[in-house]
Amino acid sequence: MIASLGGRSIALVGMMGAGKTVVGRHLASRLGLPFVDSDHEIETAARMSIPDIFARHGEAYFRDRECSIVGRLISAGGQVVATGGGSFIHPATRAALKARSLSIWLRADFDVLMRRVRKRHNRPLLLTSDPEGTMRRLMDERYPVYAEADLVVDSRDGPHDAVVEAIFKAIDTRPNPS
Repeated sequence: MIASLGGRSIALVGMMGAGKTVVGRHLASRLGLPFVDSDHEIETAARMSIPDIFARHGEAYFRDRECSIVGRLISAGGQVVATGGGSFIHPATRAALKARSLSIWLRADFDVLMRRVRKRHNRPLLLTSDPEGTMRRLMDERYPVYAEADLVVDSRDGPHDAVVEAIFKAIDTRPNPS
């Protein structure tokens, strides 16, 4: 399976709460590859949290930094990268991911996402008077773009290893491995 990647990274894309970080860690462990979380890398480089970056500099600034860091991460090749929820939406980041990684959309339904994101209060895009409405709007905007990923795997409640197994199956059965 790793050989079919041709040295490229696997990039997990999808909404906040889709499980990119947790599933990514499990996937990397099973494949014997390094794991990296782009949000963590952004926070480390900025020396501040993502909510602080949004508050001080705005979303456009954050997306530019994200594009740069995601590009650097996937250029290294041979690792599993969990991207931020908006990474794949940014045209330049999406182009880089599609060119230099195997992109996998972890698709989750609204109820799963909301159940997961309610556990944490560090989601700047959901700091609104109507987080459910915001999540629905983001899903409406982003799901058609996420559908451009190389593979789509459903992320449901349950064992993370079940999602990893679904990823393995999707990789093994994809039409034109490269």
